[in-house]
Amino acid sequence: MNKVKSSLLPVFMTMILLLSVTSCGVKYGFTGGSIPEGMKTVSVLYFENIASMVYPTLSQNFTEALKQRIRNQSRLSQVNDNADATFEGFITDYSITPAAVEAGTDRAALNRLSITIKVNYHNKIVEKDNFEQAFTRFKDFSGQLQAAQEETLNREIIQMLTEDVYNKAFANW
Repeated sequence: MNKVKSSLLPVFMTMILLLSVTSCGVKYGFTGGSIPEGMKTVSVLYFENIASMVYPTLSQNFTEALKQRIRNQSRLSQVNDNADATFEGFITDYSITPAAVEAGTDRAALNRLSITIKVNYHNKIVEKDNFEQAFTRFKDFSGQLQAAQEETLNREIIQMLTEDVYNKAFANW
């Protein structure tokens, strides 16, 4: 009899846990963030690359990635003008610098690819949420930077930057 009771205990506890979780009235989610109720449209203007070192497709890739993040994580429609919220800005820095030096030499053992963007966010619905801010992200790599590796690093950094911008605008993080 004790054996039956002890084998039913985990099943019983699991059922209680599931019932308590599903019966709660609070819904948590990470899509949509805290987008103001009246906001329906957004415009993402082209982020021009004004950095002294230029990666040819960076402006296009960043602009499209930000548009895609907003499409995937919000209910907002994207328009070209007269939007409830607008993102605009520049890519202000693109640099490759040594991050660590090899012992006994002056060669870099580790290098760092950094991208800095300046974003101006204008929210017509809740103007206190407007901001102008620079965001910088980087990835470290070893050895010489190859074209395919640079493309991969750019994509990873862009993903981090768009997350930062989206969170600043809509998630209040």
